[in-house]
Amino acid sequence: MILRGGYWMTAADDPELLLRLAQGGDRQALGRLLEVYRNYLALAARLQITRHLQSKVDASDLVQDTLLKAHRHFAQFRGSTEIELTAWLRKILATTVANLVRQYVGTRSRDVRLERPLSEELDQSSRVRDMGLMARTSSPSQHAARREEAVLLADALRQLPQDYSEVIVLRHLEGLPFPEVALRMGRTVDSVEKLWIRALARLRRLLGGST
Repeated sequence: MILRGGYWMTAADDPELLLRLAQGGDRQALGRLLEVYRNYLALAARLQITRHLQSKVDASDLVQDTLLKAHRHFAQFRGSTEIELTAWLRKILATTVANLVRQYVGTRSRDVRLERPLSEELDQSSRVRDMGLMARTSSPSQHAARREEAVLLADALRQLPQDYSEVIVLRHLEGLPFPEVALRMGRTVDSVEKLWIRALARLRRLLGGST
């Protein structure tokens, strides 16, 4: 059994094993592999549509479209690690978001200048260590053995109560000050700050860090 994102999974669901099987032509393993990253892509998509598309697009539709494209074009993936796979998935998601932005702003032709900032923002969203959300380890070997941290974060956020995950996303991932978070959530600043403290404690327990 392997601990992943606060819950245990079997060796058969290990992403590295699934990746090897998928690259060997196992379509069932490919489907299971891509499903591992649904929460991760949903979090990344939410960050993008909040800024670019607001309430016009459902993040789940973006994720489903991205997963379908990844499944269809998996033969084009040339990596061998989870980091490479998540980068490839982010690129597909960025292109999907860019297409929707063009749809709503009326840009007809493909513009790589639009896709590049989106891709860079998605890359930035995976750098969660400095946000204080993941436990720090002093051993390089321990760090090398870690799963892609943003994937673990997305899975852990999914397990939290809705208001807990919302306050963490708004405060840490969207970088909003407490007064703006309070406005978004319809709460007082004091209640949001207390909610944030409780949410962080719960999240860190899920991620195996200290409180």
